[in-house]
Amino acid sequence: MEGTVFTPALEGMKHVKSESGEMLTKPFLEVCKHILPVIDKFGAAMVLVKSDIGGNITRLETKYLSNPTEFNYLYSLVRVEVEAKTAKGSSSCTNGLLWLTRAMDFLVELFRNLLEHSDWKMSQACTEAYGKTLKKWHGWLASSSFSVAMKLAPDRAKFMEVVGGSGDVLSDIEKFCTNFSPLLEENHKFLASVGLDDLKAS
Repeated sequence: MEGTVFTPALEGMKHVKSESGEMLTKPFLEVCKHILPVIDKFGAAMVLVKSDIGGNITRLETKYLSNPTEFNYLYSLVRVEVEAKTAKGSSSCTNGLLWLTRAMDFLVELFRNLLEHSDWKMSQACTEAYGKTLKKWHGWLASSSFSVAMKLAPDRAKFMEVVGGSGDVLSDIEKFCTNFSPLLEENHKFLASVGLDDLKAS
């Protein structure tokens, strides 16, 4: 593998914004797709997270493909639903973008923990990241499923070896956290501006 598992996502992040600084739908979803192979390396611990992320990518992509011109910009998917008053529906693209962004927040936090706490076991890095990001939005059931899954987290050293490939894994993780965080923050700001950043899981 050329570089690390993060290489394609890092490359993709360079193309997420238009020249005028707008978030583009297809490139943003492509970056999220490139993160799925990273999640795979967690094995059973992340099966729930992966299916959740995959489902939300598919939902947004399907809507984008229905009219690539109209939905060229990521937030146009939300604006259309806000106008139609369907944004709060559980199968809306707004909901999909919100949960996709939250799941990515969790992953950024998790990788930040791996960078900053070299003595932590993988399960601790996962649990702490979950507590800071997704937990407050999850109901009891999702929360307990998550806690069980985190116990299946892989050995940290093996994981780092697998994701490292032929590249500098710590440097790539740092770039991933640094470059992706502002994009996620922008999603939250936009969703908050239309009053939709605080929807909870049913």
